[in-house]
Amino acid sequence: MAEDDGVRLEGEVREKLVRSKEQWARDGRLLTGAPGADRLPPGQRLVTDFPVLDLGVQPEVKPERWRLRLEGLVEERQALDWDAFMALPQRDFVNDIHCVTAWSRYDNRWTGVATRDLLALCRPRPEAKHVVFHSYDGYTTNVTLDAFAAEDGLVAHSWNGAPLERVHGAPARVVLPRW
Repeated sequence: MAEDDGVRLEGEVREKLVRSKEQWARDGRLLTGAPGADRLPPGQRLVTDFPVLDLGVQPEVKPERWRLRLEGLVEERQALDWDAFMALPQRDFVNDIHCVTAWSRYDNRWTGVATRDLLALCRPRPEAKHVVFHSYDGYTTNVTLDAFAAEDGLVAHSWNGAPLERVHGAPARVVLPRW
């Protein structure tokens, strides 16, 4: 994310959500017993929709303003615009989502660019150990380089055959099923 992207943040942090999650922790909600034999982990509830859980900040990032920057400890820095990103090999992956907020959804079909293909473009240096994500809403997080390089890692632009919606990180989001 760069200052010149022209993406404005909209919405506000929802204190109610924060208070609710703090109360869940105090109540011991979502703590589970032994795993069952079924696909649904203990303590999870199966949903058919795609729940939205955020803090009220959902920037509207138009594809023509979106950039994916691959930089840091890499041999070849990249700044991919939407057209360059979409010109990369596209892959489909299907996975179940088991959210830490206790919902699960089966058979999510994602389309996008494999994280391994992105790594091949930028060629991380041997001393690189982590990938840090910076999103347009100001959120940052990280994973190990190995986790990012998983065979089913994806920067997805579509979910179940349709472009991602703004509430789910449009125009693209990272999908790391094991994380």
